[in-house]
Amino acid sequence: PTISEQEESDMNLIVASSRDGVVMVEGGALFVPESDMIEAIFYGHEAIQPMLDMQDALKAEAGKPKRVIPAADIDEALQTKIVEAATPLLKEVIVTSDKMERQQKRKEAGAHTVDSLLEEYEGKKSVIKEAVHDLEKKMVRNMMLSEGKRIDGRPFDKVRPIECHVGLLPRIHGSALFTRGETQAMVLTTLGTERDEQRIESIYGNHFRSFILHYNFPPYSVGEAKRLGGPGRREIGHGALARRALLPVLPEGDDFKYCIRVVSEILESNGSSSMASVCGGCLSLMDAGVPIKAPVAGVAMGLVTDGDKIAVLTDILGDEDHYGDMDFKVTGTRDGITALQMDIKIDRLTKEIMQQALEQARDGRLFILDEMERAISQ
Repeated sequence: PTISEQEESDMNLIVASSRDGVVMVEGGALFVPESDMIEAIFYGHEAIQPMLDMQDALKAEAGKPKRVIPAADIDEALQTKIVEAATPLLKEVIVTSDKMERQQKRKEAGAHTVDSLLEEYEGKKSVIKEAVHDLEKKMVRNMMLSEGKRIDGRPFDKVRPIECHVGLLPRIHGSALFTRGETQAMVLTTLGTERDEQRIESIYGNHFRSFILHYNFPPYSVGEAKRLGGPGRREIGHGALARRALLPVLPEGDDFKYCIRVVSEILESNGSSSMASVCGGCLSLMDAGVPIKAPVAGVAMGLVTDGDKIAVLTDILGDEDHYGDMDFKVTGTRDGITALQMDIKIDRLTKEIMQQALEQARDGRLFILDEMERAISQ
C-alpha cells in the first residue's frame, strides 16, 4: 500500500511467521473487532509464504549445512539428587502469591540445594542453580496444565484485583494511579501549546507530534538498586505501545489544539506494566479534561502448552511471562482493538489459540474498563 492508502486504513500490522504459524505480531488499529484482526494476521501469514519459498530457493542454491552443536553432557545422578533436594522446597515456592516473598523462598530453595550437594559435586554450583531453575519452570507449567492452578491461585481467565484513583497531584493537569495486583503505575498528563510539540525527523520528511508518551521503569519498581540511566529497549518499546494504544481515541485537529504529554511512572511491577500505563494513561487524560472518544484498557495474555494440553492465561504475572510460551498484549475500547503486540517462545501459534487469546483478552478488557469507569467515566 502507498503512504496515502496507509493513512486511510483501519489497521497497520507487522506480522512475522514460519510455514506453520505466526511467531510475532505488532500493530495499531482503529477499533477493529477481534474477528477482523484474526483474519488480517493470517492474511499476512499467507502473504509471507512466497517469501519463505524465496528463502528456501536461496538456501538450496547457496546455503551451507547447519552446524552440529553437541548437547551438553548431563550427569543423571546429579540431576536426580537435585530433584530430590529441591522439589519439596519448590512446591511451596510455586504457590506463594506474593512476589517478594516468592523470590525470597526461591532464593532459599536454591541456596539449600546448592549447600546440600556442593561438597559432593565441587565446582558445580552454576549447574545446580540452573537445574533448580529448570525444575521450577517444569513444576509451574505442570501445575497449570495438569492441575489447572496458577501461581496466585486465580482461574485462567480472571484479572487481578484493580484499584483506580484520579486527581492525585494538585499541580498537574491530570493524574491517575492504576493498580492491578502487584503492578502499579502513576500516570501524569500535562497540556501545552503547539510550541511544545515534538519535532520528528524521518525518511518521510519532518513533522510535529502533538501527543507524546514517556514510560519510565525505575529499578525500585522490581526491588532492585541500580543507577537511573537513559531510556532503553524496554522504555522505548513499552512507551511506543502505550502511545499507539491511546492515539485512536484522542481528539483531532481543531477539536483540541493542545499538545499532550503523558508520563507513566512504574512504581511496582509484577507483569504487564505497559498495559497498566495504557489504563492509567486513559484515566489521567480524562482527569485532565481531554475529550477522548472512549476509554481504553489493555491486558496481557499468556500461554502454556505441552502437546495437546493448552492453557491460555489472562493478565499474566511476571513469572508466568518468564515460564510461559507467550506474551500477547491487547488494548482497546468496548468497540474494538487499538493496539497489540505479541511474541512467543514456541515455534508457532495456531489460529485457534490466537482466537481464544483474543476472545479472552476482550473479556478481560471489558472487566478492566468497568473498574476504571468507577473512578472516572468521561
